[in-house]
Amino acid sequence: MVKLLTRRILILSGKGGVGKTSLASNLAAALAELGESTIAVDANLTTPNLGLYLGMHLVPLTIHDVLMRRVKVEEALYSHPAGMRLLAGSLSIRKIRRVDPSRLPEVTLSLLGKADYILMDCAASLGQEVLAALQACDEVLVVTNPDTASLTEALKSIRIAQEEGKRVLGVVVNRVKDKKSLEKEEIEEILGVPVLAEIPEDENVPRSISAKLPITSYKPDSPAAREIKKLACTIAGREYREEREGFLKRLARFFGF
Repeated sequence: MVKLLTRRILILSGKGGVGKTSLASNLAAALAELGESTIAVDANLTTPNLGLYLGMHLVPLTIHDVLMRRVKVEEALYSHPAGMRLLAGSLSIRKIRRVDPSRLPEVTLSLLGKADYILMDCAASLGQEVLAALQACDEVLVVTNPDTASLTEALKSIRIAQEEGKRVLGVVVNRVKDKKSLEKEEIEEILGVPVLAEIPEDENVPRSISAKLPITSYKPDSPAAREIKKLACTIAGREYREEREGFLKRLARFFGF
């Protein structure tokens, strides 16, 4: 079935370590869970991690092979158990050195009509590789932590995206810690865009990364998983409905299943 509209969304952050790749992988899984056809693309060509987070870092064909014109993009798409498809990055130093980031827009254009959503993870910087990723998207979702250094870089990212003519959907505040964090209204005033989600600090997130599973699969009832599901509903224009845990599910969780 041909899709009439494909949304190309770039997950962007000017600062490393804020949880950008984690959000990209988990949001892709959450959208797929809603029944939305989703392709997660590792546009971080220098230090690709999306495949690592999803346990698919050893796939034979990658976005690097596509950019080097060795294969067609359809040949490098792999189905993930969480329901989305993945265009992973290569860990080969030789391929990383030879790849041409300027072809990223061509790659995402070739995916139009093949999914409802194309979610792209990119490098944590504001260099040429990220500018190429910006050219390959239509919309931007900025990730930040609720601290001054992260917010400063988030503001830079927002301004660059706007200068490139991209629609900034809003910001996701990751790793929120109780009263120590800035309030949502303060962050919106600083950045000038809406806060779409506040994902709490959750010990299940690093555990899910170690297990190479999306948090929505690893621990679907965890605080972080619930917020990511809410974000997916916001992006897709759906109403979020909290799943009620049945007796059998509670019993299984009690016994560690």
